[in-house]
Amino acid sequence: MDKKTPVKDKTEDLIKLKQELEKIKKEGEDYKNKYLRMLADYQNFEKRMVNEFSQLTIKGKQEIILKLLPILDNLEKAEVFIKDNGLKQIKEMFFQILKNENIEELQILGKEFDPHTAEAVELVAGDKDNVVVEIVRKGYKFGDKILRVAQVKVSKKQSVKN
Repeated sequence: MDKKTPVKDKTEDLIKLKQELEKIKKEGEDYKNKYLRMLADYQNFEKRMVNEFSQLTIKGKQEIILKLLPILDNLEKAEVFIKDNGLKQIKEMFFQILKNENIEELQILGKEFDPHTAEAVELVAGDKDNVVVEIVRKGYKFGDKILRVAQVKVSKKQSVKN
């Protein structure tokens, strides 16, 4: 019969307790790592949702404004024929709303034609080649993005024939 001494029993118990403690520490670290990964995943998901919501909001604004721009075009055409202060105020209010929403008119008159910002609807005789000489329908940008390209008349230098 093997008789254990009380010191030997306590030593074995301590070794077992130490092993069990190490096992519990490892499990705790595993749970901590899983928690941190899940927290990071959730934070990334949250950022992605905020970004997607922001993009959807911007897209919604763009779609509404694109539908309203023809009304502004017609107000400007009407203003040529009808000299009315009320009409002028409505148009100015419309432009102020566009400005508040970070929508700007493309400034391309007199500049070189760029197919990214304008659509050429007619070539006209001019002193220089490829210059925007008239705007038929205004173009607009939303921040850095083109919302609607302008429709323009572009100059074409006439060659001299002898």
